[in-house]
Amino acid sequence: MKISISDKLKKLVPDFKVGIIQYYDITVDESPKMLAGRLQLFQESLMLEAETKPISKIEPIQEWRSLFKKVGTDPSRYRPSSEALLRRVYKGSQLGSIHSAVDTNNFFSLQYQIPLGVYDQSHVVGDVKIDIGSDDDVYEGINGRDVNMGGKILTRDDKGAFGSPIVDSKRTMVTEKTKQALHIVYFQPSLSQEHATEMLLAIKKMFIQIHGGTAEVDIIK
Repeated sequence: MKISISDKLKKLVPDFKVGIIQYYDITVDESPKMLAGRLQLFQESLMLEAETKPISKIEPIQEWRSLFKKVGTDPSRYRPSSEALLRRVYKGSQLGSIHSAVDTNNFFSLQYQIPLGVYDQSHVVGDVKIDIGSDDDVYEGINGRDVNMGGKILTRDDKGAFGSPIVDSKRTMVTEKTKQALHIVYFQPSLSQEHATEMLLAIKKMFIQIHGGTAEVDIIK
C-alpha cells in the first residue's frame, strides 16, 4: 500500500505531514479496565481545565482551524474531530465506550489535541492519498450521515474518499472483526519531525499493548 499527500494539498500547506501506523494480527474487543480508567480520569482532568484553558488557547486545535481555512473549510461549521471531542468533554458529556480501538484513538486525540483516524485495512482498496476533496467526494459517515467532502481535507483510496480529520466513513470503520488496521495521525504542520516520531511511537506502543499483534510506522510529508 502506497500512502502519499497530494500536490494540491502540499502547495497550500507545505509543512503538512501525517503519521502512519499499520497494525497486523490485532484483536479488537471491549476496552480493558486500564484503558477505560485512564480515559475516564483524563476526561475529568480536562473538565477541570475548561475555564483556565479554553479552546482558543489550545495551539494544536487553533493550528488545525487555521489549516481548515487555508483549504477552504469553515472550521466553525466543520470542526476538526479533536476539537469536537474536546468540546463534548468540556460540556461535561462523557465519551461512551465503543470498543478498544476507537477508545484508544479518542484517548490520543484528546491527549495530543489533534485528529486521528483508525481504519480497517481489509476495506481499504489500493493506494491511499491525503487530498482536498471535490463536490463529487461524498461518503456515509460513521454518524450515519452523508458527508460532502468538497473543499475539505480527506483520505481516499482507489474506491473513493473514506476518511478525514472531521469524520470517518462507515465503509472502513474498525469493528471487533478487524485484524489489520491503518492508523492515520494528522499532525499539526508546525510539529517537529522529532516530536512527531515520539508521538507516533507512543501511540503504537499503547495500541499494541492493548490489541496485540505487530505494527509498522512511517511519517509521510
